[in-house]
Amino acid sequence: MRNATKVFATIMIVALVTGLAAYVEAQQRGGRGNMTPGQRAERAERQRLEIEHMYAMERPIEALDSVWIEELTWMEVRDAIAGGKTTAIVSTGGVEQNGPFLATGKHNYVLQGACEGIARKLGNALCAPIIKLVPEGAYDPPSGAMRYPGTISLRQETFEAVLEDVGMSLKTAGFENIVLIGDSGGNQRGMEAAAALLDERWTDARAYFI
Repeated sequence: MRNATKVFATIMIVALVTGLAAYVEAQQRGGRGNMTPGQRAERAERQRLEIEHMYAMERPIEALDSVWIEELTWMEVRDAIAGGKTTAIVSTGGVEQNGPFLATGKHNYVLQGACEGIARKLGNALCAPIIKLVPEGAYDPPSGAMRYPGTISLRQETFEAVLEDVGMSLKTAGFENIVLIGDSGGNQRGMEAAAALLDERWTDARAYFI
């Protein structure tokens, strides 16, 4: 009982500190317009030093043996990139009809094994979370896989925008090679377009469509 009380008290303290920090940050954001150039420069330098300190922190736990970014802490991802894992694999699946014997998420289940196998064989790669929703057909009137119950479809422009945002996020984190692969034929056009757009935009990273 005493341990449960301690845990509850710790959670409350963390919540209060987090809330206070958010409030202070909100107040600072609101007052940015009143800051002098010197104050803004001082604030920017303070933030830069805080980020440098954060990145220099030692990881407090042993690294998990996983190639999935979503299963790792930010420090584990940081250290993996620093250790040479500078390739990120973005895989796209889908939720669609796959006949009377296979689950609608078939492509996503295939990629859980495929991406991990590829990343481990390469030795220098991590897997981004699988993009599980992709273009599957029109809504009205229904076309393609959208004619079957259980299918979930994204518009082509939404799909490509998601891929671009994921690619930008991975590059910002420090990955140098962003590789797009897909388990469904309908995904290929959007991945190729997104990779081409990102590769044209970047000078310090590369995007590939496989």
